[in-house]
Amino acid sequence: MKQLENKVAIVTGGGSGIGRAIAVLYAREGAKIVVTDVDEKGGLETVAEITATSGNAVFVHVDTSIPDDNKAVVDQALQQFGALHIAVNNAGIGGPISPVGDYPIAGWDKVIAINLSGVFYGMRYQIPAILASGGGSIVNMASILGKVGTPGSAAYVAAKHGVVGLTEASALEYAKQNIRINSVGPGYILTPLLTNALDNATLKALEGMHPMGRLGIADEVAQLALWLNSDKASFVTGSYYNVDGGYLAQ
Repeated sequence: MKQLENKVAIVTGGGSGIGRAIAVLYAREGAKIVVTDVDEKGGLETVAEITATSGNAVFVHVDTSIPDDNKAVVDQALQQFGALHIAVNNAGIGGPISPVGDYPIAGWDKVIAINLSGVFYGMRYQIPAILASGGGSIVNMASILGKVGTPGSAAYVAAKHGVVGLTEASALEYAKQNIRINSVGPGYILTPLLTNALDNATLKALEGMHPMGRLGIADEVAQLALWLNSDKASFVTGSYYNVDGGYLAQ
């Protein structure tokens, strides 16, 4: 039997990178997928990849920084598939690179709105639907920068630390109600978020920051998220799992 047979899952930021890898893997493991993104083209491409192999998926245009968008996607999942069991709150942006004393206020607000508030808004509407469906599991996408800092990315670091704390608090709240909530901390992963923002020399330097001497790939993160959202992780909640080639062990 497939690991997510007969489950319904929302994957935010599913139009590329880690989100796409998770959506495709979950569909392959039997889940019905609601793919969300602000990038309609990318989201539809993910759905097409899933349906091309007889998977079941729909796309919903969602800006996770807007509470009503998060409510609408849950409503769509219930209308389309009749339940909600799994959510992966993955949507995020990198934001400006600048010291705190010069950091653009608008950039700070946008990063916090998408990377932190968007996770809260998602869970705010996902959890009641998951409860009504008999329980389930949520994975929130944090980062290695949810545990340590790095210069120039205060908003991103603050948001990802917030995701880890939000995950822990909500996991405690719903531990006795059959909802498990965990966070994942990827190292630097070869995704469009990274490759579109950095030149080859910078990417090479990032490789050297990981003891394994390379960057991660999206499917390596997806495999961890699959385990956390499967029954194999039935006694795991409130945890943070890094997938980082040894970065945080240094």
